[in-house]
Amino acid sequence: MIETEIEVMFFDTDCGGVVSNIAYLRFFEVARTRLTDALGLTLAEMSETQLFPAVARTEVDYRRPARLGDRLRIRGTVERFEKVRMHCHFAMYRQEVGEPASLIAECRQVVVLVQMPEGRPRRIPEAWLDRVPGVARGGATD
Repeated sequence: MIETEIEVMFFDTDCGGVVSNIAYLRFFEVARTRLTDALGLTLAEMSETQLFPAVARTEVDYRRPARLGDRLRIRGTVERFEKVRMHCHFAMYRQEVGEPASLIAECRQVVVLVQMPEGRPRRIPEAWLDRVPGVARGGATD
C-alpha cells in the first residue's frame, strides 16, 4: 500500500473552486506512479528500459467534491495480479482538523506493462508478486 498527499491548486478547479474531473484523474495518476515505484519500477527505470505501466481501464466513483486548498490523501493498493494485468484500488480522502477523514472519491484501474517502442504487453514481474504477499493472482484470462 502507498499513501500520497496532494494539495488542490487553483488550476485543478473550475470557476466555483471545485476540483474538475480531469484533475481527479491526474491525482490518481500520481498515486499509481507511486504505487508502481513501490513495486520496483521507478521513473528512471521506465526511461531506461522503455517499460511503462499503461492504464487499460479506469472507473471513478465521486462521493464528495474536493475544493480549492483541500489537502487530499490518496491510498493505493494492488487488489489482484493477472499474467499481464494489475488491478489497483485508490481511495481519496480529505482530512479536516478535528474531523474524521471523509471519502472524496474511489478509483479502480487495470494497468498493463507495455514495452516500447513495440507497444507489446509484458508479464507482471515475479518480484512484484513477491512484494505484495496475500494479493490474489490469476483470474481473468490475459
